[in-house]
Amino acid sequence: MDFAVFHPYVFYATRYPFSKGQSNNNRHCYSSSLYLITEGKGIIRTKGRTYHTDPGCLVYIPAGQPHDWIADSQDPMVHVCCYFDWSYVDRRALADYPSVICYDIAELIPSYVGPSFPYPIPELMRVEKINVWSDLFEKFYTGNQFENEHTYMRSVRRQSHFLQFIEYFLAFALQNETIPDHRMNKLLERLDQDILHGKLRPLESYYEELRISRGYFFELFRRSTGLPPTQYINHFRINRAKEDLRNTNISITEIAEKHGFSSIHYFSKLFRQLNGLSPLDYRKDRVDVD
Repeated sequence: MDFAVFHPYVFYATRYPFSKGQSNNNRHCYSSSLYLITEGKGIIRTKGRTYHTDPGCLVYIPAGQPHDWIADSQDPMVHVCCYFDWSYVDRRALADYPSVICYDIAELIPSYVGPSFPYPIPELMRVEKINVWSDLFEKFYTGNQFENEHTYMRSVRRQSHFLQFIEYFLAFALQNETIPDHRMNKLLERLDQDILHGKLRPLESYYEELRISRGYFFELFRRSTGLPPTQYINHFRINRAKEDLRNTNISITEIAEKHGFSSIHYFSKLFRQLNGLSPLDYRKDRVDVD
């Protein structure tokens, strides 16, 4: 397998709330797709298999694979989703928009169906940190339209965020059969609380507590979260800072101090790296949306 041909490209990413009892049947997406259930319940059926979904379920559907979505009649699901190719397929001759869904198998044109990934990826997975995953999705939200000279630079930024997401996803999905280490789950809960309350300790104190080596600790940590410890801590702090930017009038300097950043300059630099916007621009964007 020549991995040089794989250049993942996202066409469409959004948040989709179902109505009560809504069903979308006999879907054949020309591109591959991923869905994270963030709220509610529902069912997905594909190739004779039925999965019951609730918050934390992550569903992967390869390009061209038939599937049905059915929302719960009382507590309908909400999912964040993306449609992408493992390597770019030009479908401009097929439709006026890039992410195309066919509802009649007889009309499906095989030459436009996206490539499959060379290793098996589970159709249904479960993630623990829903907020981390949904934040990653949010960074590359995009409308279902082809790029042009006016949208190209924004597209470059979105594709960059999407590639970071795909790395995170593959690190998680391809190790899905690994037996989880329950010690790490407890440690992550404690680490989250330590960060929230400003009591973060040096990393060595955590792996010494587990009586494991530094190397094995980093391996288990990445297997559990998809990120090395320092990146995980930075993502956690930035995500909490985003909540304050959205929901409070606290100054940006105070937010940086509250979440343990050594300086407003470092906070702003890291925030821009992870979100593509400065903290001030992020706050203004959320005010405009509201």
